[in-house]
Amino acid sequence: MATRVVELAMVVVLVIVLVRFVWMFGANYLPPLFSRKLRRKNRVPWQHTALIAWIGMRGADSLAGALAIPFLLPNGESFPGRNLILLLTFCVIFATLVLQGLTLTPLVRWLGVVDDHVTEKEERLARLKANEAALARLEAIESSHRARHETVERLRTEYNDRIRQLRREVPHEESVRRLFSEDFEELAREALQTERDTVLSLRNEEAINDQALRRIQRDIDLAEARLQRPA
Repeated sequence: MATRVVELAMVVVLVIVLVRFVWMFGANYLPPLFSRKLRRKNRVPWQHTALIAWIGMRGADSLAGALAIPFLLPNGESFPGRNLILLLTFCVIFATLVLQGLTLTPLVRWLGVVDDHVTEKEERLARLKANEAALARLEAIESSHRARHETVERLRTEYNDRIRQLRREVPHEESVRRLFSEDFEELAREALQTERDTVLSLRNEEAINDQALRRIQRDIDLAEARLQRPA
């Protein structure tokens, strides 16, 4: 009996793992066959799909579902196979959570899965397009004479600097949030801290009130937030 239960547990675990693989690879490779739009998108590498399929671990939800099975049927008889269902559920949880979990690190190495920095690339592209659109809008505003040339030129210079920084090639490990050089950021932070110390001193001397202090501090905080956050 015990051998039969072990064999059944192994079959159930194997089926669950295989179904997960079939589902993940099917979801990744079948839709592009029927959609030209999806074919134009970058396909997820098979190594990533395999890793996602392997980490389909079961845990508290599976156990809660098994424990929710009633002890008795409406006619008063015991629910057939309830104890076996609980045992198989525990085996599935153990196999997928413990065994699969312990193999994740060597599996990642074997598959050669590395960070492709897709999010960083997409963020850089989005920032670039947004800044270019804003710059084009400034040109339209200047052409319509809605604002002074000096005002537009000041903003144009700022956006041109951002666009220039976003267009330059950077190492993958460098954050896309770095829109200014390190020496510029360091100097800007020092200047902003001097501003902050000065307005605090003015408040302590009662030269300005709390409302004026908060407004100035808000502007300083916003200016500092635009700089790259230190690691």
